[in-house]
Amino acid sequence: MIKEYIQTHKDRFIAELFDLLKLASISADPSYKNEVVKTAEEVKKKLIAAGAEHVELCQTDGFPVVYADKIIDPTLPTVLVYGHYDVQPAAPLELWHNPPFEPIIKNEKIYARGACDDKGQVFMHIKALEIMLKTNTLPCNVKFMIEGEEEVGSDNLPKFIKANKEKFKADIVLISDTAMIANDIPSIDCGVRGLSYLEVEVTGPSRDLHSGVYGGAVANPINILCEMIASMHDENRKITIPGFYDAVQELSKQERELLAKAPFELDNYKKDLQIEEVLGENGYSTNERASIRPTLDVNGIWGGYIGEGAKTVLPSKAHAKISMRLVPNQDSATITKLFQSHFEKIAPKSVKVKVKPHHGGEAYVTPIDSIGYRAAEKAMETTFGKKPVPTRGGGSIPIVVLFEEELGLKSIFLGFGLDSDAIHSPNEHFGVFNFLKGIETIPYFYKYYMEMRK
Repeated sequence: MIKEYIQTHKDRFIAELFDLLKLASISADPSYKNEVVKTAEEVKKKLIAAGAEHVELCQTDGFPVVYADKIIDPTLPTVLVYGHYDVQPAAPLELWHNPPFEPIIKNEKIYARGACDDKGQVFMHIKALEIMLKTNTLPCNVKFMIEGEEEVGSDNLPKFIKANKEKFKADIVLISDTAMIANDIPSIDCGVRGLSYLEVEVTGPSRDLHSGVYGGAVANPINILCEMIASMHDENRKITIPGFYDAVQELSKQERELLAKAPFELDNYKKDLQIEEVLGENGYSTNERASIRPTLDVNGIWGGYIGEGAKTVLPSKAHAKISMRLVPNQDSATITKLFQSHFEKIAPKSVKVKVKPHHGGEAYVTPIDSIGYRAAEKAMETTFGKKPVPTRGGGSIPIVVLFEEELGLKSIFLGFGLDSDAIHSPNEHFGVFNFLKGIETIPYFYKYYMEMRK
């Protein structure tokens, strides 16, 4: 019944998704404020059309949260669907094969910013609701919380949730903002990493200087910044910030062996990324480095003259944006303070430094023996024809810890993207297969979740 409905309406589903993908809901850039709000309004319309009730835009200190529900019986359990309608900046625009907010289908993939992260995956849940209501198969209550600030840290969501605990009262959180191994190897993330994101500034002389007149005699902030950043990893690629690893939760040999069972071809990994060799912390596999180990990476670096042609200048300032992915037991606020203290300590007296924290969040692990996980597992097994592999995700969804602390809810990650979907990069895409398979699978989660609770 589900498959038949999808087959009949798939062209409409994709066209409706395109309505969302055409909106440049870039929450990080104030110049796109109107587009972000317009996207929230469009999500509201889609929920109403799908049959949701009590649909509203809930105001926060930032962008609105889209709320909706379908309460078929107040005595039944409730699934809370979380997702986000904001997207990452699209730059560099020149690397896109087509404009990022003019969605197209090419090679059975939907290309657009937000196609996978997270508009496409959020929309799967809206269409799954439509199907369950049209086929009279919704077995429990459902609520939606679709926010517009996930890509900038969800800073305003904690206050909003604390003030609306009754509104979001539920039994479990269902999230599709993660990936699986491959279309023929379904998998479920049982954990995500935390995050500390900040910006640094290194200042040398009071103005840009002539590199011939002053070069070699005055500290160059770009040179200094590069030296400081390089010093934050040792020869074994371990992070050198004192205290950084103090709270790191080490996995047991058995846990590492279980994660190692996930299919992985290193040669294919390198071929996909067009690299000669991988690089990371000694003593860990590539999969472990990207999931169960903490990291420190430069996300952007700038300073001096970067225009066309030559300008021989010694810059006054240099900047970098730095992210640290964290693992269970590491506290993002503590790590941010450790970074700031270390960065200030290693700066030579020839420069001044500033550290500006942006946002952060904690790592999260879902028990694989929980009813929610087992329901997701059986749902995927039903539609993919094979049991999904448990994995650990390398990305971050900072708000899930708050769901547990404030609402007492466990979160289940039922994602249908692929690591090769280029999220946060030019040419982001989401497979048509993945989009439709998500819509097909989600109703089975509800079915099995209710059956397993009995």
